[in-house]
Amino acid sequence: MEKGNVSIYAGEGRGKSQAAIGRAVQTAEAGGRVVLIQFLKGKGLEGSDFLRRLEPEIKLFRFEKSDEIYEELTEERKQEEISNIRNGINFAKKVLSTGECDLLILDEVLGLVEKEIISVEEVKELLECRGSMDVILTGIYLSDEICVLADEVSRIETLKFKVWE
Repeated sequence: MEKGNVSIYAGEGRGKSQAAIGRAVQTAEAGGRVVLIQFLKGKGLEGSDFLRRLEPEIKLFRFEKSDEIYEELTEERKQEEISNIRNGINFAKKVLSTGECDLLILDEVLGLVEKEIISVEEVKELLECRGSMDVILTGIYLSDEICVLADEVSRIETLKFKVWE
């Protein structure tokens, strides 16, 4: 069985999640099933209503309960969210091991590595059970250890140009 591709959309620029969602729409349009798991987005992110309208072809999951940004939580609440995030990672393992979709998007999973909520080794173990499923990882953080796990890495940058008068 051929292994699915692993793509990474990373960098300081805007549009990483949107690029992944674009791939999700392409996959769904071709008849494929997509699971999108979002991390570190907060519960109240606008835009999820639109994504939910794309179900059942694109299924959206968030396991975090707080509306607040992770960095602004108290240590106690961070620990609660880490438990919720771990549930999301375990769900991703289930999706990968059962092959229940054609494309799995782990949105902002690289932020979990940066914040040391999960390790690069855990990401590697996740990817090893992907079978023929394609996987997209997004986030700002990028390291050589992460890059070698992927078939393709796209660095997203936002460029600003000075307008000449």
